[in-house]
Amino acid sequence: MGDLPLDLQVNLLRFLEDHRIERLGASTSVDVNVRVIAASHVNLEQAVADGRFREDLYYRLNVLRLKVPPLRERDGDVRRLAQCFFDQFRAEAHPRVRGFTHGALQSMENHSWPGNVRELINRVRHAMVMGEHPLITAADLGLTPNGPPAELTLDQVRDEAERHAVENALRRVPNNLSEAARQLGISRVTLYRLIQKHDLRT
Repeated sequence: MGDLPLDLQVNLLRFLEDHRIERLGASTSVDVNVRVIAASHVNLEQAVADGRFREDLYYRLNVLRLKVPPLRERDGDVRRLAQCFFDQFRAEAHPRVRGFTHGALQSMENHSWPGNVRELINRVRHAMVMGEHPLITAADLGLTPNGPPAELTLDQVRDEAERHAVENALRRVPNNLSEAARQLGISRVTLYRLIQKHDLRT
């Protein structure tokens, strides 16, 4: 809205006052009954003072004003939005990707998000498509791991250690599940169960 040229601002003001439009190619106007929601990244009050935005249009639009703070000021919203976008784009994701590491969530909360919500969408979507591990890391998001470590439950610590141990064993002896199970001190059946549990490649 803040970038609308002055000549088009006149047309918009006329529409808001008369509730009438003229379709392209038509010779008569028609009445319309609509609600208008306008958004702007420009400070319209300053634009009015600078002569870049009509004062009468500003007051015509500014009936009910909602201020949406930038993402960096919305405490707790980053995690919820990241999960929302993860669910939204799940169909596009690598089939192994199923969520975020605690480090990734912490890094997202500590990031300043200069690109606001669009940047969050872009980073999450890119990590989902390109990631090859079950959990998206800060590196997958293009963020630097920072901030204090997130609090983990004992079960989460055990799961993380278990997954790393199995991954390392499979990496040391590729294509030899019996040897990997022996090195881990577990049966081959248990190893199969852990591979399925952590969605690991064999």
